[in-house]
Amino acid sequence: MYGDQAAVEKILTESGDTWAVVGLSNNESRAAYGVARILQRFGKRIVPVHPKAETVHGERGYATLADIPFEVDVVDVFVNADLAGAVADEAVAKGAKAVWFQLGVVDEAAYDRTRAAGVAMVMDRCPAIEIPRMG
Repeated sequence: MYGDQAAVEKILTESGDTWAVVGLSNNESRAAYGVARILQRFGKRIVPVHPKAETVHGERGYATLADIPFEVDVVDVFVNADLAGAVADEAVAKGAKAVWFQLGVVDEAAYDRTRAAGVAMVMDRCPAIEIPRMG
């Protein structure tokens, strides 16, 4: 387990409410679509990040993290593990307070780099599962 329960809770309650969701598009069959909706329900502002830069759930999308013209607090990563490490590095460069790799997304080297940069991180967890447990 990468990121214990305390790390999960800290990210969900203390890292801030602006979540960039990397891999989020208007494809309703993808997990990112439903998870983003749940994050919104719990008061998070979602920022879709996808090459198509689509507006999703009423929020304007951006092609990359670097294109977002404001700060993001948490970067939630819905891309394949072989691409996720680069996204974690972009999140650190962007100044995010935390990086969250979704269920099934594991990159130990990225985890070590991100934590060494002083950024909180969890992997192989889902905020849509964790956030309702905290209420």
